[in-house]
This record gives sequence, C-alpha cells and structure tokens, in this order.
Amino acid sequence: MGIAVNPRLLVIRHHLGQRRGLATVTQVQASIEPQAGIPGVYTLTLNRPEAKNSLGRQLMTQLREALHGLKLDQAKCLLIQSNVAGTFCAGADLKERAAMTPEEGGEFVKMLRATFSTIADLPVPTIAVVDGYAIGGGTELALAADLRVAGPSAQFSLRETRLGIIPGAGGTQRLPRLIGRSKAKEMIFTGRFVGPAEALNIGLADQMTMSGSAEQLALELAAQIAQAAPIALRSAKAAINEGLETDLANGMKVEEQQYAKILTTEDRLEGMRAFKEKRAPKFIGR
Repeated sequence: MGIAVNPRLLVIRHHLGQRRGLATVTQVQASIEPQAGIPGVYTLTLNRPEAKNSLGRQLMTQLREALHGLKLDQAKCLLIQSNVAGTFCAGADLKERAAMTPEEGGEFVKMLRATFSTIADLPVPTIAVVDGYAIGGGTELALAADLRVAGPSAQFSLRETRLGIIPGAGGTQRLPRLIGRSKAKEMIFTGRFVGPAEALNIGLADQMTMSGSAEQLALELAAQIAQAAPIALRSAKAAINEGLETDLANGMKVEEQQYAKILTTEDRLEGMRAFKEKRAPKFIGR
C-alpha cells in the first residue's frame, strides 16, 4: 500500500468487497515484544491512551492472545508496562461494564480473574512497571506479577468498595498474601491511594525510584534476572509459589522436588565449571 505502519500501534485488516476498497484499522492495545539488547527479556505493553488503559473487551482479547503467543522456550523474564503517560491501568472499562447485564458482568470479571491468574502462573519471573495510576483492576494486574517497580507517579488503589462491589480479579487474595491481612483490609475498605514510597514500605512495591525512570530500573532488574539459568529460575519460582500454598514441612518437599529437577541439567554443570574457571556462565536452558 506504500504506507509505513508501526506494527505495535496499528493492525490493518482488509475486508474484501468493502466500499472503495478501504481497510479498517484496529488499534493494538496489548502486545508482547522482545526487549532489544537484553536476550530473554520480553515486554508486555498496554496501549489504550484514550481510555487510560482501562480493561475493555478488545484490550483483554489482545492481552490473552499476546500471552498465548509468548515464546516461553526463549523467555527468562516478562515486563508489564504502559505506553500511556501517567497511567499504568485505570481498571475495568466502566462504560462497557454499564452496558452489561449482571450475568455478562460476572462472566467478564471471571475472564479477568482467569487472565491475571495466567500471568501469575507463567513459569518465568514477571515484573510490573507502575509509573502512574493503577486503579482497581490495574492494581490487580500488578499484583499478578512476581515483582513491582514503582515510579515517581505510581498510585495504587483498590477502589471497588466505593462502587458497591469488591475487587474481583484477585485483589482480595493476592494483596493480603503480599502485604498482610490488616494492611490489605485497610486499603480495600478505604479505597485510598498508596504512593510509591508507602508502596515500597509496606511491600506492595519491590523497588522504587522518586526521580528516575521506573522502566529503566525495571530493565536493570530484568537484566540481572536474565543472567540466571532458565531452568533454575523456573524451579525457584515454582518452589516458592507452590511451597507457600502449604505448610513448611510440605514446602520443604516441594523444594526437594524442584531441586531434583536441576541436578542433571547441563546448566548446573556449566555453572560449576564457570565458577571454577572464574568466568561468566553460558547457560543454554538444558
């Protein structure tokens, strides 16, 4: 067609037989791309500026498709970030929700919950880059990640009780497991905003910058993670996640099982050789 289009912003779909041969244009609201310069690191980008990345049907459909297409055999870490200044994610698209029946609304929230659980269950480490508002489902999306990096403008809030509902995409479960029962109740009962410094203090954020770039800080963290052996990363994540769902004695058994998986890997032998030879290891994921 002779028109250069950024594939991360637009998808052009041609419909044969349309009047004057015009093409319809659909905005890409969620996509995953490999991070340039850091092998093994991928970035999931939300890009719905006109609605502050609110979670509508189209964005969620594209988000699920992007997750399905993630090359897990090559990935070591996934960043989740926004392409919209001042906003990570404004939560559910309330305009769409207002037009839904109670049954449709319930199904949509069920789909949100399942999608965020898919993110939480990814075998590779995940990092949410929050620099701006993360409201309702936006905070729940960040909670689904393993780690959260907060920028100067980060504002977390679960405001559902002020709308006559409760967090329904994991907020009532993941938040207390992260910051404790009492503090989670206070956040959910009041619906108040939590800034970057407080988020770091209560454990809602793992790293925070008050003057620099949250994205850059997250990339530095991802680069450190990407230096580790892929199988070891996955086993460590599985051991922590599965072990925390049981008592300590059974958690020890989970750790033993995960450790056994790496004993015969080539990467373990490479790690030992590299240590002995005082060089950086070259892991191959086997």
